[in-house]
Amino acid sequence: MSQYTNYLAFTREQWAALRNKTPLLLLEEELESIKGFNDKISLQEVEEIYLPLIRLIKMRIHASAHLQEMTDSFLNHTSSKKPYIIGLAGSVAAGKSTIARVLQTLLSRGEDHPKVQVVTTDGFLYAKETLEQKQLMSRKGFPESYDSKKLINFMRQVKSGEGSAEAPIYSHLTYDILPDQVDIIDQPDIVIVEGINVLQVDKSRHVFVSDFFDFSIFLDAEEHDLKRWYIDRFLLLQQTAFQNPLSHFHRYITLTQEEAIQKAAELWDTINAVNLKENILPTKRRANLILKKGEAHKIEKVLYKKF
Repeated sequence: MSQYTNYLAFTREQWAALRNKTPLLLLEEELESIKGFNDKISLQEVEEIYLPLIRLIKMRIHASAHLQEMTDSFLNHTSSKKPYIIGLAGSVAAGKSTIARVLQTLLSRGEDHPKVQVVTTDGFLYAKETLEQKQLMSRKGFPESYDSKKLINFMRQVKSGEGSAEAPIYSHLTYDILPDQVDIIDQPDIVIVEGINVLQVDKSRHVFVSDFFDFSIFLDAEEHDLKRWYIDRFLLLQQTAFQNPLSHFHRYITLTQEEAIQKAAELWDTINAVNLKENILPTKRRANLILKKGEAHKIEKVLYKKF
């Protein structure tokens, strides 16, 4: 990783040593309940990777609050309370949702019990009907498939700290936005914004989602591992969620295992791999922290941006 000259690189062991005395406020059964479908994460990984990260984030939150106090004093101005916003990016099948929930749980159990909410940018995809009209169904997840204006306005409202903001809800079952259903983001202390697109830069706009972040994380892995995890997840879903007649992928339940593997590989190669190479990977070096997973879904390296 010599090309990452502006990052400090840590092995798993080196990073784990930075935990110091950060307590593990999470039980095995709780971890099982919050981890995503087919995601592999252990309490050992929480201790070695996420507790040092929690310590780092808390230090940055305290530093940010102190800087705001000093700035307000200098300007003779009282700012409204604003949430600390963490961006979490990475490919499909990398395990972002699990990490978001782990961070939410651990951060909310701090001494001052901050209110932590998670927002996924899936809710800001255009509705299926709109994507079909725009002939973008095969580009779902690409930058043009999101209502960027709506997402930016939402981020601006959340960052202002004034009032509550509404985030649309996306259903992975129906593969569509749930009409008339929203998550209320009501003046939290910390917001975790998770999505494949959160670090992307739209040259047609002057404001980006990442402009609202105080800290950003990129969950990285080799493409061949991501593809394998995607196929494994597809096979499991074929036997579970796809069985629901309401599932967008219900039509795949009759495929043999070999056919299902071929279909999943095709979906990966023609959609997800293209998006990964064109839009997601190029944003990696914009993150403050990169977590690199190995083939067993375990974090093997951590890179922290120096400047």
